Amino acid sequence: MDLTIFIAITAAALLLQAGVLLAMFVALRRTNAQLEVFASEWRAKILPTVAIAYSILTEVQPKLEHLSTNLSESSDTLRKQVERLDGMVNDAIDRARLQVIRADELVSRTIDRVEDTTEVVHKTVISPVRQLAGLVQGVTTAVEFLVGSRRHRRNGANVSQDEMFI
Repeated sequence: MDLTIFIAITAAALLLQAGVLLAMFVALRRTNAQLEVFASEWRAKILPTVAIAYSILTEVQPKLEHLSTNLSESSDTLRKQVERLDGMVNDAIDRARLQVIRADELVSRTIDRVEDTTEVVHKTVISPVRQLAGLVQGVTTAVEFLVGSRRHRRNGANVSQDEMFI
């Protein structure tokens, strides 16, 4: 008896398992049918777009390579020109710096010569002229004094204190 119950339960479990497997098979067939529809739609829509993109890329690839080559050559040429221009600018700056130094030395020498000339003129011209002017002023004062004292004596007038002080 125990064995018949056991066999009956095992048979029922096998039938239940067969039913679940059958339901899974039916569900997988439906899913497979839906996937085939989706795959056919994908092939119809996506694959032509991919083919067009591939053909465009194959057409554009030589142009892109040519463009890349031209860009590289232009970059090299531009770099060489910039290096050449840099050399020219540095040369011009060096020359300008040298000219500024020369001009500074010229101005410094000119100022030194002007100072030396001023000193020489002062020693040789102005100092003797001042001495001569002082001598002439002294002689003029002495002559005025002598001429003035004779006039006062002739006129008989007394010399004032202010005149004697000067």
